[in-house]
Amino acid sequence: MGNCLDSSARVDSTQSSHTTSASGASKVVSKTSNSSAPSTLTVPSYSERSTAESFPTPRSEGEILPSPSLKAFSFNDLKNATRNFRPDSLLGEGGFGYVFKGWIDEQTLAAVKPGSGMVIAVKKLKPEGFQGHKEWLTEVNYLGQLHHPNLVKLIGYCLEGENRLLVYEFMPKGSLENHLFRRGPQPLSWAVRIRVAIGAARGLSFLHDAESQVIYRDFKASNILLDAEFNAKLSDFGLAKAGPTGDRTHVSTQVMGTHGYAAPEYVATGRLTAKSDVYSFGVVLLELLSGRRAVDKTKIGVEQNLVDWAKPYLGDKRRLFRIMDTKLEGQYPQKGAFMAATLALQCLNTEAKVRPRMSEVLATLEQIQSPKNAAKHIQSEQHTVSIPVQKSPLRQQHSPLNLTPRASPLPSYRQSPRVR
Repeated sequence: MGNCLDSSARVDSTQSSHTTSASGASKVVSKTSNSSAPSTLTVPSYSERSTAESFPTPRSEGEILPSPSLKAFSFNDLKNATRNFRPDSLLGEGGFGYVFKGWIDEQTLAAVKPGSGMVIAVKKLKPEGFQGHKEWLTEVNYLGQLHHPNLVKLIGYCLEGENRLLVYEFMPKGSLENHLFRRGPQPLSWAVRIRVAIGAARGLSFLHDAESQVIYRDFKASNILLDAEFNAKLSDFGLAKAGPTGDRTHVSTQVMGTHGYAAPEYVATGRLTAKSDVYSFGVVLLELLSGRRAVDKTKIGVEQNLVDWAKPYLGDKRRLFRIMDTKLEGQYPQKGAFMAATLALQCLNTEAKVRPRMSEVLATLEQIQSPKNAAKHIQSEQHTVSIPVQKSPLRQQHSPLNLTPRASPLPSYRQSPRVR
């Protein structure tokens, strides 16, 4: 579930992967694949830690915070709900383990026959993953205590012997990553993209403005899940961290996240703030505008890193079309697109203090989707400005990507791997 980034790594570093032994030592194995999957790098832990975290990283199952909203399932319950974890119930697979589709009664939460009751997603931890176990505990604690329409709902968990499972609401539209980058799904319209951005921003704003601030730390397209109406919900809280308290300005911690999304100052120093999430949001907003991945090794030169490639165009109204997703076919409002591009540029500021707060980001996105703009530019085709689709010499056609699927509470879509 977790991702580690080398503090000295540059955005165009060689793609790698690592395995972690029981002692916590890591080894890095270089890959030569052209896949756009993020680089995998490791760093030593930073020694300074917050002493007053409201959600300390639990060290044992006895530290799971009590939550009346969570059900403790037996392993047999979930075997029955998923038809004994049959292969045809498999939704996805990743570093954490496997995700299976299941069915339970809405009232009693008991297993029922497939096709009846409520659909669930069951995430099953691979027993050999120590890091996965720690993140499993962290996820249970956060999602057991935090409830919001834009956070995925954790229904319960199973802690029985060596078995560690999580039970989520089923998200029928899968992840934002699937819709933006995979062949097959219908391209997302401008209106839906703004809707998704607003939902994700609401989720982050809720975390940042909570009485005990939470820093999400792994905001990316594959962690944004979509319900049947394309409402966005944040998932996968294994890397979440309590924000600074008292007179502290940051939390110092091991650098973890996903290459291409992590804020540069966090990668360099291990100093984590809510503005680190804002930077990651800027990257995802750029993905929504461009239809391109944060890191894509199938591209050449500067185009491999989305932020580096797109930044020069974001503040230029006349050249903005060069980075806009061709799958939009020019059907987006010029004013709204430029507002979104300007917002992305603000979120991606190299100076963390200058970045807007997520509540300010949300307000701007809602202005883009305001009745005035929405009625004029989005909901009515006759008022939608059609921008001629021109091919930039810098832009290449989207290539199929060689990706390893990862686990998440999703329908039968595959996700890119989490980076450790």
